[in-house]
Amino acid sequence: MAFRRREGEFFDVLETRSPEAREEALMAALSAHVAQARAQAPYYARVLQHVDPDEVNSRAALARLPLTRKSDLITLQAGRPPFGELIAIPPGRLARIFVSPGPIYDPEAPGRDFFRFGRALFATGLRAGQILHNTFSYHFTPAGAMMENGARALGCAVVPAGPGNLELQARAIAHLRSHCYAGTPEFLKAILEKGEELGLDLSSLRRGHVTGGAYTAALRTWYAERGLTVLQSYGTADLGLVAYESEAREGLILDEFVIVEIVRPGTGEPLPEGEVGEVVVTLLVPEYPLIRFATGDLSAILPGQSPCGRTNMRIRGWLGRADQATKVRGMFVRPEQIAELARRFPGLGRLRLVVSRERDHDTMMLSVEAPSPDPALAARLAEALQAVTKLRGDVTLVPPGTLPNDGRVIEDLRTVE
Repeated sequence: MAFRRREGEFFDVLETRSPEAREEALMAALSAHVAQARAQAPYYARVLQHVDPDEVNSRAALARLPLTRKSDLITLQAGRPPFGELIAIPPGRLARIFVSPGPIYDPEAPGRDFFRFGRALFATGLRAGQILHNTFSYHFTPAGAMMENGARALGCAVVPAGPGNLELQARAIAHLRSHCYAGTPEFLKAILEKGEELGLDLSSLRRGHVTGGAYTAALRTWYAERGLTVLQSYGTADLGLVAYESEAREGLILDEFVIVEIVRPGTGEPLPEGEVGEVVVTLLVPEYPLIRFATGDLSAILPGQSPCGRTNMRIRGWLGRADQATKVRGMFVRPEQIAELARRFPGLGRLRLVVSRERDHDTMMLSVEAPSPDPALAARLAEALQAVTKLRGDVTLVPPGTLPNDGRVIEDLRTVE
């Protein structure tokens, strides 16, 4: 079925510019962004000291820069508090400082919709003069402020409900006639069920914007059967909005102020369209100039453009975690080591190391997509596996296209009951 666009459907003109114009603008901004990060953020002055910003004007050049991993932020911030010297303004000039689990300290600069969720809320259908019922937490973590700032940027009132107390949530919506919900996917269902139980009229609430949890097909169906438009987004406490869903419901459309790469887990090597890998984001925000920020999340780039008319790249959404390190016989095996094997044997397809347990002993089986079942190749791969991991393992060669395209390179079956 064709998707029909309506007048006033887009947040701004950036969403519908040609892909060529967007790419040209992003790459021009990237070069200036690298220069600014080097000049104002001491972390990047060190990490990028040998980089000429003028030469970072393409995705290929960007892919040559080092990754900064979200998993390293705790150590970086502990060594050089409060932000590991990644921010480009003095901490006292920030609007808010959040404390996420870890702890990881997240900055918010003043003066605008810093986390850029206004764009995602607009795509959900929230409009000026409406009321957003915001059930994300306002305590330490940034999710509550992210949604509130986005709604206020659209000219909306916000009910700072926070999580918990289903009866109070339902009664507030019924009394205030709120138009849109923001929160986790399953909490809206719980509120609506409580409203039904209490005999409340929650019919004003026709839209919802959800994130921070699994938005399952069953939940989608449940909301659709009740005539609700409930769309999702993907972001992090560090980056803010990364991608959002439109009413076309075909993947998540990238925010206009991020450059997203999908890379092979354990490396910074970009993967082709459609391949599942780790989400790496360059955030074009001057106060927090994150460059090649490796989120640890898995996704894939969808081909083509959204039927809704927005022309930016799309991703499939959150597909799991890229952090697949596991301990075998007392030693860690990491995705970087599997990537090293792939580099040593060019021309192979996907590789997948399966760790299991037999008779109280850990075992490793490396499955490799190869053009032919060559026993000599399998033997060389087994030798390389032992050299790289310092552990013995078996190798099986499988036809190309056999292994799943799920981004997983290490599978630990010992955790499965």
